[in-house]
Amino acid sequence: MKTLYSFLRNVVTFYVEGFQSMTWGRTLWIIIVLKLVILFAVLRPFFFQPALQGSEEEKAVIVGENFSKVLKKS
Repeated sequence: MKTLYSFLRNVVTFYVEGFQSMTWGRTLWIIIVLKLVILFAVLRPFFFQPALQGSEEEKAVIVGENFSKVLKKS
């Protein structure tokens, strides 16, 4: 247990020291975070609509049709 704790402490220390000494890394991480925010908060609601909409019966029909298409292909 002590070696696991020591290992985790060393890993955390490694990353903390690495992030503190970054120069371009901070800018790159900011760009990555902004890109993820744009993808998931802005684009997702407009372009990735849920495939299954409607009542439970309509959903069951859609799933059944897609399942039968997959079975026919194989």
